[in-house]
Amino acid sequence: MAELSDGERAVFVQDMFSRIAHRYDLMNRLMTVGQDLHWRRVAVRRLSLTAGCLLLDLGAGTGDLAREVLNQQPGVSAIAADFTLEMMSAGKSRPESKSLRWCAADALHLPFPDGCFDGLVSGFLLRNVSDIQASLCEQVRVLKPGGRWVALDTTRPRSGLFYPLVQVHFHFLIPVLGRLLTGQPDAYRYLPESTEKFLRAEQLARQMVDAGLQDVGFQLFMFGTVAIHWGNKKVVG
Repeated sequence: MAELSDGERAVFVQDMFSRIAHRYDLMNRLMTVGQDLHWRRVAVRRLSLTAGCLLLDLGAGTGDLAREVLNQQPGVSAIAADFTLEMMSAGKSRPESKSLRWCAADALHLPFPDGCFDGLVSGFLLRNVSDIQASLCEQVRVLKPGGRWVALDTTRPRSGLFYPLVQVHFHFLIPVLGRLLTGQPDAYRYLPESTEKFLRAEQLARQMVDAGLQDVGFQLFMFGTVAIHWGNKKVVG
């Protein structure tokens, strides 16, 4: 991945998610032993949205986060945006997705005006973008002043007591599951590789502040390999 240009990386990621779209949610459940459902519930609670709010679920994939938003607060209007059509197609086919609006969108060039969303949430998006800071700034741009921002993503694992178990999980169990269930072991070698090259939670928090977020915080899960970050767009004046 390191040798790919930004454009080539975008094509690679889009193609990879297109190939695994049909088993993406099942793989998430198995890789995390069902914990990804809990993380999504926690992430959505961090949004603290009320009826009438407009939400953007960016890098929505099959729409799991957006559906959880509507489950917790049915009065919210939610847009699920992704740049992989196959992922959105898989999500749209679900009966519980009928209240969602779907939009093809690039996380570096969002097709929305400034300050239009009350909240923005993403799940496992940031480690896949070619320019994290540019994407953060673009996400903050489309938030209203005071708007809530929450991201669920992997984070670079730390050395420690459970580090050997994390390595076995990442480099053996996940690729084996990926090969058996999707026939795409390369896609599930990308997951640990991209996680180990991604920012630590503290580094991402600093970049969030630089992008215009305040009251920034994060919470770690799964032996420090997954994090939920949150913050609010600064109110000027």
